[in-house]
Amino acid sequence: MIKILHTADWHLGKRLQDFSRMEEQKLVLEEIIQISDDQEVDLILLAGDIFDSFNPSHEAVELLYKTLRRLSKNGERPIIAISGNHDSTQFVEAPDPLAREMGIFFYSRYDSVMPIGKLDNGIEILNSESGFIEIKLPKHAEPIRIILAPYANEVLLKTYLGEEDREAELRNILEAKWRNLADQYCDKGGINLFAGHFFFVKEGEKPEPEPESERPILHVGGAQALYTSNIPTQIQYAALGHLHRYHAVSKSPFPVVYSSSPLAYSFSEADQEKRVVILKAEPNKEINYEAVPLTAGRPLYRKRFEHLADTLAWLEANPYCFVEITFATEHAIDAATRKAIMKAHDGIVNLIPEILHIKGQESLSLKVEDLGKDMVTLFKMYYKSEKGQDPNAELIDIFNEVISQNEDL
Repeated sequence: MIKILHTADWHLGKRLQDFSRMEEQKLVLEEIIQISDDQEVDLILLAGDIFDSFNPSHEAVELLYKTLRRLSKNGERPIIAISGNHDSTQFVEAPDPLAREMGIFFYSRYDSVMPIGKLDNGIEILNSESGFIEIKLPKHAEPIRIILAPYANEVLLKTYLGEEDREAELRNILEAKWRNLADQYCDKGGINLFAGHFFFVKEGEKPEPEPESERPILHVGGAQALYTSNIPTQIQYAALGHLHRYHAVSKSPFPVVYSSSPLAYSFSEADQEKRVVILKAEPNKEINYEAVPLTAGRPLYRKRFEHLADTLAWLEANPYCFVEITFATEHAIDAATRKAIMKAHDGIVNLIPEILHIKGQESLSLKVEDLGKDMVTLFKMYYKSEKGQDPNAELIDIFNEVISQNEDL
């Protein structure tokens, strides 16, 4: 039996608006190392979005390398890491020749092929081709086969895969590619895995919403949602990254699982329990897997209050968190109230007024996404909440004149 840890979406270097998360990331990666050691894990799968940007900071890069060195136990425990939609393919694969000697295998380009051979640490690459690696660990007889599916948009994928028919549906192209690999390498004599960073759904089911912190993956030039049925039936477990909530998209004929991000990175992830997944794998058997909770880092909360005293009491009782506060008030939040709230806690990310109507009309509740709307739209929303009707054209003209004068100052 081989024990495997599945993790994803580290987003090293990510900020929560003006707040750095680097110290929390150090803590939660330390926790993942500890879990791997305590569980005596044999192999790590890191399913993409290693960094949060194409050009990560020096501190984020240093944190990755130090973490992977310890996670690999100085080369004894192999790590397979693929790139996600936040990662630069060139940047992720740059250290691969050196990292490979430590048992750390980076894979981000579909035209890359890892060299076959035995490393000094005893790990052996038995077979390798575009989108595939088969390895053997020194203390285990059974080989591990992994179909590798890092993120790439449709243009790059069709370029990598050499498809002449540019109109062919991406799902069909990838399914054919993966099926060919599985038919060639994934017999019942080894452990057959899939590592991917895409938006997977069960065909016919409503897609899982993407977190606010994720760049949309379903857009022109991006990659369409893939179906779990596109993954070959020889696979025993599909380790996914991209969606930040732990869940199994499908459990039959094999588990297709998002491990979750190690920290909550947006308020759409508030109250989520973050996890890594531990697999117990044997050839030609169903894989047993268990989600292990992660506890490090500040939790994220969305809270609504109507009274200042209640707000301050909650903030005092919950000092170690990030919070988005909606404060209900009949008018704008006055300066004294705002100052008292902001002074009471160092983790207030957003303070949003919810304007209540006194005359029985509907209240106006501003959301974070409303802050990106243009001034005229916000003025119309405010006027209707105060007056119960839309402003007339003359008033809109005056408002436009006022804001245009301010822009010229």
